[in-house]
Order: sequence, then C-alpha cells, then structure tokens
Amino acid sequence: MLSPTLQPNARVIRLHAQDDVVISLDQLVSGTHIESEGIAAAGLIPPGHKMATRAIEPGAAVRRYGQIIGFASQRIRAGQHTHNLSMGDFVRDHAHGAEARPTFRTAEPASFEGIVREDGRVATRNYIGILTSVNCSATVARAIADHFRRDIHPEMLAPFPNVDGVVALTHGAGCAVDPEGEGLAILQRTLGGYACHPNFASVLVIGLGCETNQIPRLLATQGLQHSDRLHSFTIQDTGGTTRTIAHGIERIKAMLPQANAGRRQSVSASQLAIGLQCGGSDGYSGISANPVLGAAVDLLVANGGTAILSETPEIYGAEHLLTRRAQTPEVGRKLVERIRWWEAYDARFARGQGSGWVELPACAPVFLVCGMDLRIRRGFQTSK
Repeated sequence: MLSPTLQPNARVIRLHAQDDVVISLDQLVSGTHIESEGIAAAGLIPPGHKMATRAIEPGAAVRRYGQIIGFASQRIRAGQHTHNLSMGDFVRDHAHGAEARPTFRTAEPASFEGIVREDGRVATRNYIGILTSVNCSATVARAIADHFRRDIHPEMLAPFPNVDGVVALTHGAGCAVDPEGEGLAILQRTLGGYACHPNFASVLVIGLGCETNQIPRLLATQGLQHSDRLHSFTIQDTGGTTRTIAHGIERIKAMLPQANAGRRQSVSASQLAIGLQCGGSDGYSGISANPVLGAAVDLLVANGGTAILSETPEIYGAEHLLTRRAQTPEVGRKLVERIRWWEAYDARFARGQGSGWVELPACAPVFLVCGMDLRIRRGFQTSK
C-alpha cells in the first residue's frame, strides 16, 4: 500500500450529506488518505469518478446528489472505485407541487437585439431554411445551402448583410414507412415546427416526388400553406439532381431580398426560450456544466424567459424530483404523462430505455441544482 503522504492534498467533493460516494478531483492511488471522509482509497480512482465512503452491500441503493443513482451489483468497500452500478426500480413519490418555489422576477427585465416577425414572435437569428420531405432530397438541399456559404462563396450573401445564412436541415426518413403511423406523424410535426420557426425568415421544402411523406399532405397535416415565405418543389418535377440544385439556388436568390429586410431591435428577454439537451456527459458534468446551465436558466426565468426540458429520457428516473417543484399539480401531472408516453413508445419499439428500471440520468443534475420554475407552455413539450 502506498503512503498517504504521496498525495497530501488529495481533493474530493461531497455533493450531499446523505451521499454514499464522493467525487475525486485528482487521480487517487491506493492508500491515499481522504482526511475529510476519514477513509483511504482502496485502489486507483480516476479523476472525476466516484469513490465509496462506506461499505455497500449487494443490491443496496447508492446515492449521489442525495438521490438514488443505482444499486450495487456486488459488495463495495469503503474507499473503492464505484462504477457500473445496476439499474433497478424503486418507489418514487411525485408529490406534485410539494416543493414549489416562488419564481423570482427582476424589476427590469433584460433585453436583447431580436427580430420581430409579422406575427409578433421574436427571432434570435435570420436564416433561410431548406427542409427535406425525405432523405432522397438531402443531397440537393445541402448542395443548395453550400452555394450560399460565406466560407465558400462569400459574394453570394455580401449584398444581404442582415441574412445570417442559408441552412439545410436534412434527415434520413420520409419513405417506406406507414403513411398512418406514429413515425411519420412525428417527422411531419418536427418539419412543421421548423417551417414555422421564427429564426427562419422563409423556408424552401424539397422532396423527391414519390416518397411517402408527400409535401401537400405534410403541409396539410401541419396547417401550413404556400406563401411568399414558404415554397416547395420536387426533384422529379424539376428534372433531376442537377436541375434541382440550379433551380433551388435561383429560388433562394429570389427569397434573399425579403429576408434581408429583417431588422434587429431591442426586445425583452422574456421572448427567449432555451432548450436544454445533453451534449455528452462525463464525470464532471454534474458538478460543472450542469450547475452552470442551472444558474443560467435561473437568470433567464427571472427575466421572464422559458426553459425547455428537451429530452424526456434524460430526466427519466428523476422526474419525481421535478414534479415536486411544479407550480401546480396539473403541471406535474403533464410531465408524468410525457414520461408514460415515453415508456409506451419505448415498449413498442423495444428500445430498452424505459422499462421501468431506473438510474438517475447523467444530465439530471442540471435540474436538481437550480430553482427551475417548472412550466410546460403551449407549443413546447418534453418529448412528443
């Protein structure tokens, strides 16, 4: 065993008094004494990893952030590296609204330079969007957008300084699917949301022509109509890939003057809606990036803005912590309804992530560390 004097300043973080683990900030070698916990490392502990502070028997719950994050799959000694925990079910008390907190509001909300659209919504960017009804039109959509890239053809947007760019949003679906199925409905709803997004001054939709996701039906299901801000055509009607790219470029050129007419003006920060999404967690996410995002969301909400919990799977297993903070029981129940929807969806497609077995998601701490005013506003949902 190595002498503890080799790492006299070994650093760990205890996140909650009831935790069974601490987080190592340094690589700890076996025998390193942790003065604050009165234990020694029982093996190598990589930086950012968990170390048990007590002996944990097989099947026992393991807590971090004061919450169950998993169950011991084997006996864990005090000071031992704690990882690869088993998932398992446990009773969760949703207690809707039991810990609701008043929302702090600033006396004078902050402002930013935004673009007010004709319907009153506010944009933070001023793009022209190219959407595809099917994966078959993805190549031409990207080729059209590339023609207007400032790093490739800077001269194309030089006369239009108020246009932030031309963006192609493509996907790998749209054909060989059930025309009445849930998968196509979700795709159509997603495309409809993009088509209506205020950050798009105008949108061009490109299809192949023979796909399941026909453009007329796509527009009809989403309550959209062709206008000076919404255009569409298909590759087959245009005459092939080369002609489609050329035609698309000309259509975008014709849309640029109107998009360039958008002007920024000072608007309230209450117009901002921020979506939180897991960008890939590591051992430090819960004690670094997530708390920072939580603090940022607190500032946003204090200024009247809105935060969106974008990924239902990322709060799965921790939803009971959020429902307790819901402003009203109705809001809490809406969140649980989304969780149940995810479980049913997961079961239908046998994805294995919503089987009722729970491990606290790595991104959940972003919601635990902030006094988030949990709201579900019209137009924003957590998964569906």
